[in-house]
Amino acid sequence: MSIIWTIIIGFVAGIIAKFLMPGRDPGGFIITTLLGIVGAVVATYLGQAVGWYRADEGAGFIGAIVGAVIVLAIYRMVRGRSAHS
Repeated sequence: MSIIWTIIIGFVAGIIAKFLMPGRDPGGFIITTLLGIVGAVVATYLGQAVGWYRADEGAGFIGAIVGAVIVLAIYRMVRGRSAHS
């Protein structure tokens, strides 16, 4: 059940990350929300590895948003470079 909760939080975090980082994204809304889910999963596993969360805990909402913003920023850098090549 925790992975489903992480996906739901990631979806919402992706939407919030899109509002925090406005602009044209390659891929649009769907890719942004998928990146939010990836950000939440990454924040969960990094938080567990560092010891912020127990093995059965997911990233908090703020952690998921931060993870989504980071993943979105990396995605924009990678897609921006490949679009100009």
